[in-house]
Amino acid sequence: MAKWLDNAVFYEIYPQSFKDTDADGIGNINGITEKLDYIRELGCNAIWINPCFKSPFGDAGYDVEDYLTVAPRYGTNKDLTNLFAEAHKRNMHVILDLVPGHTSVKHEWFKQSMKPGKNEYTDRYVWTDCIWVEPEGMSCIRGISDRDGCCAVNFFSHQPALNYGFYKPDKPWQQPMDSEGAIATREAMKDVMRFWLSRGCDGFRIDMAGSLVKNDPEGLGTISLWQNIREFLDKEFPDAAIISEWGEPDKSLRGGFHMDFLLHFGPSHYNDLFRCDKPFFSSSEGGSAAEFVARYKESRERSGGKGLICIPSGNHDMDRLSRRLSPEEMKIAFGFLLSMPGAPFIYYGDEIGMRYVENLTSVEGGYNRTGSRSPMQWDNSQNAGFSNAPCDRLYIPLDPTADRPNVQNQMSDDNSLINEVKKLIAVRMNTPQLQSNGDIEFIDLNNDTLCYIRSGEILVLINPKSKEQIIDPDHSDGGKTISEKMKVPERNSNGELEDCIYSYGCKAEIRSEVLVIPPRSCGFYRI
Repeated sequence: MAKWLDNAVFYEIYPQSFKDTDADGIGNINGITEKLDYIRELGCNAIWINPCFKSPFGDAGYDVEDYLTVAPRYGTNKDLTNLFAEAHKRNMHVILDLVPGHTSVKHEWFKQSMKPGKNEYTDRYVWTDCIWVEPEGMSCIRGISDRDGCCAVNFFSHQPALNYGFYKPDKPWQQPMDSEGAIATREAMKDVMRFWLSRGCDGFRIDMAGSLVKNDPEGLGTISLWQNIREFLDKEFPDAAIISEWGEPDKSLRGGFHMDFLLHFGPSHYNDLFRCDKPFFSSSEGGSAAEFVARYKESRERSGGKGLICIPSGNHDMDRLSRRLSPEEMKIAFGFLLSMPGAPFIYYGDEIGMRYVENLTSVEGGYNRTGSRSPMQWDNSQNAGFSNAPCDRLYIPLDPTADRPNVQNQMSDDNSLINEVKKLIAVRMNTPQLQSNGDIEFIDLNNDTLCYIRSGEILVLINPKSKEQIIDPDHSDGGKTISEKMKVPERNSNGELEDCIYSYGCKAEIRSEVLVIPPRSCGFYRI
């Protein structure tokens, strides 16, 4: 099922900031369609579009007012179905961002649920039975209608939580998962998925996927819920992919998701790599990938090898890579991101090293995240090619620096970040062992290096630090010696490892019978 994920490389698009074709200062669907050839030239063959449905935009579209209608500022349903068709012509797939856990207070479901009399939507949301009774452990909204009770919210106070039931109801107002209201909510969300899949959508990234069933500390109810949805998809839309924002692959993959993200929240140690005081991928001293690797290995083991685990370059909720890493450091980071199992996700603009724009006023619920959502920088023309609108009408201000990176300049520079990313994607696409499903075995060397074997055939050696790393291949890290585990490739007359399919910086070499990984280098070697 969803075999297209086997070699997928995703490009995440924040639609309001990607490309504006009607000069209103806000990106739109037709702007994405216009740039499909750019995305394909980069090497990406799949796209994730952040929410594009009708919304009051209190949370950048994650507060949905109508799941079945494209937000007018982005275009029409026809524009979106045309985007699907144009992507398919280029052998690309498109997934939409689905927010099943909550809606906007302006959604018709919620308006009907607020009515004091019983109706079809009375139990569509999580309501207590008394205005003075708040849902324990959850924020709520109350006193906004004649209906008695408080309505739980999932995130911001204008995002009422949809009712999928409670795994262990312990209050009179808490409905079980098999209640009429909970089942109706689940079936309504299937109808939303059915609507877009039948129009050419290839799947969904599911927002807050682990949050649906309440009083579910082990996730068992939510796992069961998603297993039911996966069964529906396999029957009606077997090629559709579902990818979870959950951060616990042992649960999400069991629930039937094709892939989960290891992200910036939870115990993944993802931020140890890119976004902390001393990131592993910084060339300066300090920083380690050890705890991340331990957590990654644990997640794979606990998921029983089922499904995929993804490590994105970033997304709309976290700092840009460039806030902590230089362009040269990012090249090595991309060497890691594009040689790991699971489908890679590149956040728009990360391929050119777009910067986090400091000190911006919050836009549509972005707050500190707003600096990572600035307009895409295409060229040296007005508004960096994003929009023909007056600059003061842009959805979010542009990076104001004179040397801000853009696609046009980097495409013409052989040593640019974007050309290194293109090279890496091409290597991945031409090397099945590096793609989504291939296995991985980590080699424990030291805190300054990452070393792993993909599919038993490709040795990846990464040293982001400013000092060369000298490794004794005969040192045992427990059991087999490192040389036995790595099967160090043959070397040429200069000592460099042979059969190198990709390198950034100098190639690794054998010197005086020890393995030397040069500073600021990344290499893939056949073994």
